[in-house]
Amino acid sequence: MTSRKQLKAQVRARMAKTGERYTTALGHLTGASAVGGWTLRGGTDPDAAGLTAMLAAKDIGNLTEALVFGIGGGIGAGYILWEFKHDNGRHVTIGFTNSWQYVTRRTEKVLTRLGIKAEWHRSAPKAAQRWLTDRLGTGDAVMVWPDRYQIGYWDLPEALDGHGGHPVVVYATAGDQVYLDDRNLTPLTVAREDLDRAVARVGSWKNQALVITDENREPDVERAVREGLRDVVEHLSQKSDSFSLPAWRKWARMMTDEKAAKGWPKVFADGQGLDLALQSVREGVDGRFGVTGGNLRPLFADFLEQAGHSGQAPRWREIGEMWHAFGEMTEFADMGKQLTELHEAETDAIAKLKAVVD
Repeated sequence: MTSRKQLKAQVRARMAKTGERYTTALGHLTGASAVGGWTLRGGTDPDAAGLTAMLAAKDIGNLTEALVFGIGGGIGAGYILWEFKHDNGRHVTIGFTNSWQYVTRRTEKVLTRLGIKAEWHRSAPKAAQRWLTDRLGTGDAVMVWPDRYQIGYWDLPEALDGHGGHPVVVYATAGDQVYLDDRNLTPLTVAREDLDRAVARVGSWKNQALVITDENREPDVERAVREGLRDVVEHLSQKSDSFSLPAWRKWARMMTDEKAAKGWPKVFADGQGLDLALQSVREGVDGRFGVTGGNLRPLFADFLEQAGHSGQAPRWREIGEMWHAFGEMTEFADMGKQLTELHEAETDAIAKLKAVVD
């Protein structure tokens, strides 16, 4: 079996001989079928998977999706029940990642902790489109944040138009089409005009995009992992009932509270929107049905194993299964009870991890 060190040497020898970029030479040597030598790896978490692929394309470190996920702070907690007057809709947003309420925060943390140089671009739509064209023209892969509804291929309901979305990587162009890496294992293309419209949909995001400018480096992964572990423990040890573990306890209370304005018995007293709300819960907690990776507890367990804390991993896999079971529930009382158990399980697991990290 060829070692990573041997593969790097072969890639660089081919680069010297052919003048190819690293990703192109790597693609020829590894049999990558995607355009431009880009290797489609799949993945679970869009932020971590996309950034992992970009780092690999620049020959930076030997990082897995799980390590990148953990370095960025790993898992989080949060819950919001949205009510929309324009269509009397109800939608549940669940925060399963660190800093989930800040769109680019985890990616910024990973780059900082690994000491990776990168360029962020934010501008008006036309300037952003020109910048993207220029960067793709030089062979760079670009991370962008399109609106999930506007990008089209997720086939989402119109009610989710403008709700934003997760990052994808644009890695090549072909005429009026662009190739995207959204954890797919076969090539995925969309019309460039559709991508531009989707990226511009959420005005407050200012058409944000990211390019890694570093290459051929071995960052201090061990230090970054330690910082990520401290981050997840600190984040989930906070008392916030909106952005940390107490959110699960609050949600459990709302499932059966008949007086609170946001209590489910009161919100869904008219019987409208409950099916869609339960569907959004199921899609949010289970990566097999949603678009953002699910509860991500199994991926966090992978990180713990790769970070040298394998003894902590089995409990988080069990918690992941508890979340899957929660996603299948339909009775408010059952859901509230399961959420209470999840809050207790995750609080206990974080306390045990804290004892190891400290």
